[in-house]
Amino acid sequence: MSPDRRTAVAAGSLFLLTEVSAIAGAILYRPLLGAADGRLTRGADTQALLGALCEVVLVVAVAGTGAALFPVLRRRGEGLALGYAFGRLLEAAVIAVGIVAVLALITLRRDPAAADGADAALVAVHHWTFLLGPNIALGLNTALLAYPAYRARLVPRPIAVLGLAGGPLICASAVAVMFGAYDQLSPAGAVAALPVFAWELALAGWLIVRGFGPGAGAAPRAA
Repeated sequence: MSPDRRTAVAAGSLFLLTEVSAIAGAILYRPLLGAADGRLTRGADTQALLGALCEVVLVVAVAGTGAALFPVLRRRGEGLALGYAFGRLLEAAVIAVGIVAVLALITLRRDPAAADGADAALVAVHHWTFLLGPNIALGLNTALLAYPAYRARLVPRPIAVLGLAGGPLICASAVAVMFGAYDQLSPAGAVAALPVFAWELALAGWLIVRGFGPGAGAAPRAA
């Protein structure tokens, strides 16, 4: 197996892992974040801790995609490769802040004497980190990767177009949520996230099964 083929399999596997861990974390967090009266339902703390572990895996996988793709993107430009790698690190860092907020929320809700407003504030912190990380930062990183993927034919262009359309769309949706146009977890928000979700799944599947296109090994032409 060539180095580029190994890189493709590693990157595709990491993209697939981001989707699985993100969905698992969101499902496992739901009983904790949705407790309107601030009280833990039976098993909600254990479930949320498992969700936190899933998001730790998500943080590693998100950062790992930037590192895995760096050698290939560097052939298209050093700045582009560094921008994508640091963009993914920023996205991972924001997600990590959300994990800390959830862990602190578990501690507060285990303590009956905790201040009523503190748990609501931590829920808000998690919601904002979810908006800034897996929405705005993800959208920017998606566009940053999809552009060279389209130009250099690293993957089939229909897959790259999903990223080019989905990145700006999920960013615009996050801004709409910020200004109260609709809720973060709503049908409109889900529709806006679908192209990025499809992009990451299609990208992961293609890289694992087929690898990079012929443009991955070519240096950019001189101006």
